[in-house]
Amino acid sequence: MLQVAFIKENKEDVIARLAKRNIDATKIINDVIALDEDRKAIQTNLDNTKAESNAISKEIGNLFKSGEAQKANLLKEKTTQLKEVTKTLEQQLNDKVDGLNELLYRIPNVPNPLVPAGNTDEDNEETFREGDIPTLHQGALPHWELAKKYDIIDFELGNKITGAGFPVYKGKGARLQRALITYFLDKNTAAGYTEYQVPHLVNEASGFGTGQLPDKEGQMYHVTADNLYLIPTAEVPATNIFRDSLLNESDLPSAITGYTPCFRREAGSYGAHVRGLNRLHQFDKVEILRVEHPDNSYKALDGMVEHVKEILKELKLPYRILRLCGGDLGFTSALTYDFEVFSTAQDRWLEISSVSNFETFQANRLKLRFKNSEGKNELCHTLNGSSLALPRVLAGILENYQTEDGIKIPEVLVPYTGFDIIS
Repeated sequence: MLQVAFIKENKEDVIARLAKRNIDATKIINDVIALDEDRKAIQTNLDNTKAESNAISKEIGNLFKSGEAQKANLLKEKTTQLKEVTKTLEQQLNDKVDGLNELLYRIPNVPNPLVPAGNTDEDNEETFREGDIPTLHQGALPHWELAKKYDIIDFELGNKITGAGFPVYKGKGARLQRALITYFLDKNTAAGYTEYQVPHLVNEASGFGTGQLPDKEGQMYHVTADNLYLIPTAEVPATNIFRDSLLNESDLPSAITGYTPCFRREAGSYGAHVRGLNRLHQFDKVEILRVEHPDNSYKALDGMVEHVKEILKELKLPYRILRLCGGDLGFTSALTYDFEVFSTAQDRWLEISSVSNFETFQANRLKLRFKNSEGKNELCHTLNGSSLALPRVLAGILENYQTEDGIKIPEVLVPYTGFDIIS
């Protein structure tokens, strides 16, 4: 959530930067400023009314002490009137604050100046590419056919148990999945991230804290009886560890990693591009998250990008990095880099990671602050990234490592799987 002070001090810049998202924010920004002015006026009136009431109460006490009860009783009528005024003003103030927050919750984060203008993913900027795209043997198959051929993932069984988008991993497929999770966690903890196991359901406050609510409410599975939400990513519970926290500057940075299943309704997703593992309702992901000093967050973002690059280099998968344009940028992000692995069998790029800096946007919602060197409270910056999302990494391995004899296992994973080929 943007800070009102930031909006007022940088009104034209905020409107211009939000235009990169193809949003004309002029009206809502003006409404925020006007509503805040109304709030301030009511707050001033309320403060003055309370001060007057307190002064009269003190005077009443003095009058009673001096034996002037008649004058004191007349003033008591005035305090009764002031209490009614106070009650009305408090309600008006609450209404203004609620209205202001409702507007602020609707405004996305302002893009970093590095974010390119654009409408769709076709306008994203490629910033890096590495790895050779393999030449596959004749008759090479997409991963959903390989999964069936080698009996390692059963999509039909998942459909029977739950529905489409809930695959069942079997035998070496399940072991490869587990190997990837452990490998990712080992890489992250070796890089200084502390491993956490977090809940897979969150409350409404947690959803608001990281920006999934109200923006992505329709994409989350809602357990209505208890008003809890299945997590769309470990980012939500992990970031909310820091909700309502006041850290010391020496506590920064704080780096967390964790593995969770993720649940997404993915409403309206149909077609050949979502076949197999390309898009699921339940999938596994290992996340990395950082809470940073504002002065260091973009250096930390670069470090997270390099960290994911190192993992993909060890897996020897061809990949590229995209800087997302304004039209493709997530609601809460100021700057995002997407990693995509090339699927040779499908002849297309598959997104496998997003690494983002949210600056103070989430921290303001979370009330996540630190005490700076001057002793003042300041909002932290939050960052997170997939390290990595498993389905499309697994799809990339199955398709790019397939041979006529079977599917080879990336060398770095063999100590985790205990086998070097699926045949």
